[in-house]
Amino acid sequence: MEKSSSSNGYTPKNGTVATAKSGSGGMSEQDESERLSADLALFLSDPNLQSALADGSLDLSSYSSTINSELSTLERECIALHRQAAPDIRTLREEMDVCDSILAGLHEMLLGFQADLSGLSGDIRQLQDQSRSLAVQVDNRRDAEEGLRLFLERIVVPPNLAHVICRGEVDELFLECVKDLEEKYAYVQIAEENLNDPDCPDPGLVSSAGIPPALTVAGREMVEHLSKLRLQAVDRTRAYFLNVMKQLRRPKTHVRMIQSHALLKYEYLVDFLLVASPTVHAEIRDVYVESMSKTLYTLFRTYHKQLLLLDMRLATRVDLIAVEEAALRDAFSTKVNMRKRGDAFVLGDRAKVLDGAITAETGGDAATVLTSSPINAHLALMNGDKYSYEMIFRSIMSHLIDSATNEFVFARQFFKEYGQDDCWHSIFGKTLSLVLEQTENYLFNCHDAIGILLMIKLTHYYKRMVTARGIDKVMEPFLDRVTNLFWPRLKMVMDAHLRSIRGANPKKVGAGDIHAHLVSRRYAEFTCSILLILNRGRKTTGESSLNGLPNGSPGKPTDKPTLRGSAGDMLVNDLDVMVEEMILLLKRLSDVHLTNKKRIIFMINNLDSIITIFKERRVSGREMNRFSELLVQQRELFVEEELLQTFSKMIAFVQQTEAHMSRITAPRGARGVAAPADVVNPEVVESLVHEFASNWKSGIEQINRNVLSYFSNFRNGMEILKQVLTQLLLYYTRFQDVIRKVWRGKPPSFCKDLVSTSVILAEIKKHALSI
Repeated sequence: MEKSSSSNGYTPKNGTVATAKSGSGGMSEQDESERLSADLALFLSDPNLQSALADGSLDLSSYSSTINSELSTLERECIALHRQAAPDIRTLREEMDVCDSILAGLHEMLLGFQADLSGLSGDIRQLQDQSRSLAVQVDNRRDAEEGLRLFLERIVVPPNLAHVICRGEVDELFLECVKDLEEKYAYVQIAEENLNDPDCPDPGLVSSAGIPPALTVAGREMVEHLSKLRLQAVDRTRAYFLNVMKQLRRPKTHVRMIQSHALLKYEYLVDFLLVASPTVHAEIRDVYVESMSKTLYTLFRTYHKQLLLLDMRLATRVDLIAVEEAALRDAFSTKVNMRKRGDAFVLGDRAKVLDGAITAETGGDAATVLTSSPINAHLALMNGDKYSYEMIFRSIMSHLIDSATNEFVFARQFFKEYGQDDCWHSIFGKTLSLVLEQTENYLFNCHDAIGILLMIKLTHYYKRMVTARGIDKVMEPFLDRVTNLFWPRLKMVMDAHLRSIRGANPKKVGAGDIHAHLVSRRYAEFTCSILLILNRGRKTTGESSLNGLPNGSPGKPTDKPTLRGSAGDMLVNDLDVMVEEMILLLKRLSDVHLTNKKRIIFMINNLDSIITIFKERRVSGREMNRFSELLVQQRELFVEEELLQTFSKMIAFVQQTEAHMSRITAPRGARGVAAPADVVNPEVVESLVHEFASNWKSGIEQINRNVLSYFSNFRNGMEILKQVLTQLLLYYTRFQDVIRKVWRGKPPSFCKDLVSTSVILAEIKKHALSI
């Protein structure tokens, strides 16, 4: 039990007290009490001790002696172990002494190194100071060298620069040399009063060490040399430009190529002349203006002269709507020359002259060119081609506007002139007057209303083009003058056509037969051509409107344009008057025929011819509506006339009987209208029934033959035939209704001979299917 207590770490009381006493000298009473409490807690933590104390079996005196004997044993064992390790401890002590001696030697060596390094640091500091001093000197010399180099580069003239300016060709190298020369000359001219100038090349005088170059010795010396070189450069530049402008006056010269490669390429030289020698600059400008003015004048005069040889002259003084028949005959023949029947009235392919202009008008780019290129006069003359004058006009105007645009841009880029008095007006003044004069001379003898209207359309397009190109300020007044030439002449031609229609009579234009007259076809083609041109580029052609002229309200095709008093309204009013005059002329021509039926047939054929041409050209509007209404009226008159020729008795009976029955009032309570003998003659009715039953098929056949022979337009004839047969069926139905009303009680015996309306309808359908 004692051994077990020792192994559990129990400390004997003596040992504890001894330990406490040994440490009491350095510990306070509080510490001792805390340690004593800790020891007691340790003793009590031993379960064996606790159980021994609890049952009273623990003898403290014997337990203390046991602990002391164990301590003595341990002490002897410890001393024995120390004696065994004494040699090793001695050897370790010797080794530690050797290490101390080695460390002392190393310490002395490091102290020597420290002393040597302190001496080297002083030498290094001295070398660093010398290095900084040398670096400052090098930087100063470098700055001085750079400043001197810049100064010399700005004032010294290299030998190759002087050689190029004095003897070299005027090319890109010459241009660069002149630029360098101007830079040097501007630099040596810097004085103190120029330092605040924003264009000063060296406002800080960095390259001249703060001294104005004009005040330096080198600057004063180089001014004279640079001035001489500038005069030489001015002389060489003047000679070059005069030589180039001499080439502009040569025939068949490509002006744009020279402007691009020989003038604009050296536009800096023009600026150089303006600064170095304003007199020479003014001379060059005047020579260029004179040269280009003559060149353009000659080019357009020659081009127009060549194009006039290609003019086919579609219309002459006698090419009017209601032309005299003698004007259509050849000199040595009584037959009508078919080539003179309508070339001046049919639009045809002439509308292609507006291709491209219409694209821009309906939303495209207004600056785009027309789809076909201008006429090549040389090739056209070689091939023997002929063109209408609007094509010639378009070619001239296309070239004119292209040239005007080119010169407008070139003059501002080359001469740097942007004011109202720039050289463009001097260059193009004669050419524009020439084109106006040529146009006016042609219009004096122009009777082609279609061509004039096409040229008006082109002029409107060119107005949009010059606006898109930004040259409207210089070109729009000219285009306005051109338009002012066209409108009065168009009015004169339209008045001539109106006079021809008003003054026409059967003797002048020929009576003709019952078929469509030449005047009708001419009028229809002419009106369609005018309306197609006016509405070119619009979605529909239902209104007579000019480019830029608004139509009437949508859904009201008979409304007039809203801008009264304009040139477009004048043309629309002329067309309205022409419609009424044409109707009056047709009535005058129809009066030649002896019978009313032939007069109606003549009117129908002419009206149908006009409407057919309108439909073929896809033109609608007031004009077509007016003729369509008149055609409906004439067809109704013809239907009555044609039925009266074959079934006149039945039609007269029906009309008279219906009128008579409408005046008779039946007595109240009577079963019929009246007795048959009081209303109609039964014998007459019977004869009409028998006559219709025996002749109705032959009558329809006769109507069919008549209609086919009267009307040259098959479709029109078939429409009229249907209308006639339908009206016949209606008359016969009314005839049967009269019989039923008269004989309500007992139908007469001849009613069995009445032809059924279904039989007549079947016969009508048979004719309709055979068409």
